[in-house]
Amino acid sequence: MAKRAAPSGKAPASGKSRRNPAWQPGELPTREAILEAIAQFPEIDSKREIARHFGIKGDDRVALKMLLRDMENEGLLARKRKAIRATSELPAVTVLDIPADADPENLHAFPAKWDEEEGEKPRVVVTIGKDARVVPAPGDRILARIQRGEGLAPTYTARPMKVLDKPRKADIGIVRMDNEGARLVPIERKAREMRIPAGDLGGAKDGDLVEVEVAVSGRLMIPRAKVVSVVGNPQSEGAVSLIALHSLDIPYRFPASVIAEADAAEEATLKGREDWRDIPLITIDPHDAKDHDDAVHAEPDTDPGNPGGHILHVGIADVAHYVRAGSALDREAYLRGNSVYFPDRVVPMLPERISNDLCSLREGENRAAMALRIVIDAEGNKKRHSFHRVTMRSAARLSYQQAQAAIDGEPDDKTGPLLEPILKPLWAAYASLAKARDRRGPLALDLPERRIRLDETGMVTDVYVPERLDAHKLIEEIMILSNVCAAETLEKHRTGLLYRVHDAPSREKVTSLGEFLKSLDLPVPRSESLRPKDFNQILFRAEKAGKSEQVNEMVLRSQAQAEYAPGNYGHYGLNLDRYAHFTSPIRRYADLIVHRSLIKVLGLGDDGLTEAEESRLATVGQHISATERRAMAAERETADRLLAQFLANHIGARFTGKIAGVVGAGLFVRLDETGADGFVPASSLGTDYFRYFEDQQALIGERTGERFRIGDRVEVRLLEAAPMAGALRFEVLSEGERIKPPGPGRTQRGKRAPFKGKRPRR
Repeated sequence: MAKRAAPSGKAPASGKSRRNPAWQPGELPTREAILEAIAQFPEIDSKREIARHFGIKGDDRVALKMLLRDMENEGLLARKRKAIRATSELPAVTVLDIPADADPENLHAFPAKWDEEEGEKPRVVVTIGKDARVVPAPGDRILARIQRGEGLAPTYTARPMKVLDKPRKADIGIVRMDNEGARLVPIERKAREMRIPAGDLGGAKDGDLVEVEVAVSGRLMIPRAKVVSVVGNPQSEGAVSLIALHSLDIPYRFPASVIAEADAAEEATLKGREDWRDIPLITIDPHDAKDHDDAVHAEPDTDPGNPGGHILHVGIADVAHYVRAGSALDREAYLRGNSVYFPDRVVPMLPERISNDLCSLREGENRAAMALRIVIDAEGNKKRHSFHRVTMRSAARLSYQQAQAAIDGEPDDKTGPLLEPILKPLWAAYASLAKARDRRGPLALDLPERRIRLDETGMVTDVYVPERLDAHKLIEEIMILSNVCAAETLEKHRTGLLYRVHDAPSREKVTSLGEFLKSLDLPVPRSESLRPKDFNQILFRAEKAGKSEQVNEMVLRSQAQAEYAPGNYGHYGLNLDRYAHFTSPIRRYADLIVHRSLIKVLGLGDDGLTEAEESRLATVGQHISATERRAMAAERETADRLLAQFLANHIGARFTGKIAGVVGAGLFVRLDETGADGFVPASSLGTDYFRYFEDQQALIGERTGERFRIGDRVEVRLLEAAPMAGALRFEVLSEGERIKPPGPGRTQRGKRAPFKGKRPRR
């Protein structure tokens, strides 16, 4: 090893190296000597300087060049043009990205941020101890503690500390051409437009969605955008959802390996399965459904000991047969976590060959299924159940409207022959299940779900609220009962499973709700621990008082978010002690895990849950809970963009709506007709100062006492629409309720609005 450098810090001009007197001019230095020289003498930053430092001349320079190239390939040196320097080391704690295609049994990762000038990203081996609390999986981003291996080449191992949410992709927008060239219209609501220099368009055309790099130039530090990649054109492709897919980093193209594996899959045979093809199970789905992952059947129980009872048969697509743990299909399904549904497209969790073909319970075709036989009594109480792995054949594919019409006395050619033998027994069983549901008392929020209808060009033609039919409730109750059966069976066998859990509201949220109810002169619950039936009583009283809109909104806000976890704390909203998703494995990875668990504990095949999967259930639950939230955000953002695009041609128009949210900066108003949300700045509410009162969820004028509160009905005018950002800006035309002014001296947890404005009265 070379000796310490001379105190001067200057490299010798020629001859023997001053750092190593034993070094003879012309000798090829070792890797260690080169790295030490670069570290000690910053001016040694090129092949010429290295050769000069070590006295390498003539033909020996070729050997030095080859040595330096080897060191670069080994990750010891980094090169930018002619400059050479030692690569940087990873910090002791760093953020790593695990590739989606990493081997779950032998995970590796790369730094989430890495300067390309440092050379190739170092590959980090992820080590997971037997009792590790954090167990990441392919596709995860983690915070990890780094340990560097011995030797010259920087080898690293990482011990995970936490699984992180991946950030949104930044700096994307729509290219717009104008007389001055091109500009970038950002999709983020608060971001500003930027110019794109002519040479930095990267082939992008007007209307293209692009990813850009942002740099500032000139004395005024004006930001300018450079197109890095063209994602697509939402207008020409008729897919506004493309923006959300890219900004939220949702995979929507299947890798070739996944497609190949799906295409190679062969239809399951009867081997190792019970034959349920004579049981006339039927599917009841939306009229435009492309995949059918659940089928149902009911018949009266002939057991004299169960008068008025029924036997239910439920068939669920056997996805586990086709998607094996550790396969390319499995890794991609885990990465996606769930299917994502947009008005203009569906991004499925599994390729079409699996989701719409082999696993879709098509009418008249043999299909592999995980099946369930449930016996209920006349009051809807479950007496017993059993799981089976079967081959079934759907007797009919019906839509909700079709099945409901038949029960209501208007059968068609298809449902007529099914009415007596199939549909009426199903409705009789549902009547019993409805009794059990009413006794259980799940949370009964009135939350109408609006749907957007598009034309062939992807433009909004209609916004509607689908009618809630008994046919919907029938399928919902049978699926809830099936999910309970899955959780009970796995609990009984003391095996790992992913529960669908929903926590009770926090004490703080219950207190805030109580303060709000008090402001409405409604009874305030005495207990800080409310049960679902207590919330239902609150909702009932609010409806009688004509204040259901305000209270529904606040009760919804008080609720926790449901998630997946291996630890059970019940499902508060459904008022169930145990619950696990089992009925939709085509579109939810959680259900696939539950299927594998059932296969394992019931001895139904060799494709059950592996030990490695069971050890990672906590991390799997965290990941798929995050992908579910990501999907919800993408669906919401896309709806906002479509509605903003639809309303962009109605600037100046008046609309009615309700205040859906209140913050210090203003009001969020939801329009009645379309459900579109827009913002009203507090500064535009009039000549008064408006302050935010959290206990009332209201903005109140200091001088006039004019109050705008969540749930209030208002008339607004549309002032501005930003379709790509999904943003609308309104002004309120109607008067707020007048109460006693709070005055500038009263706080009441209120915040003073920062700006004073004026609103015309109409």
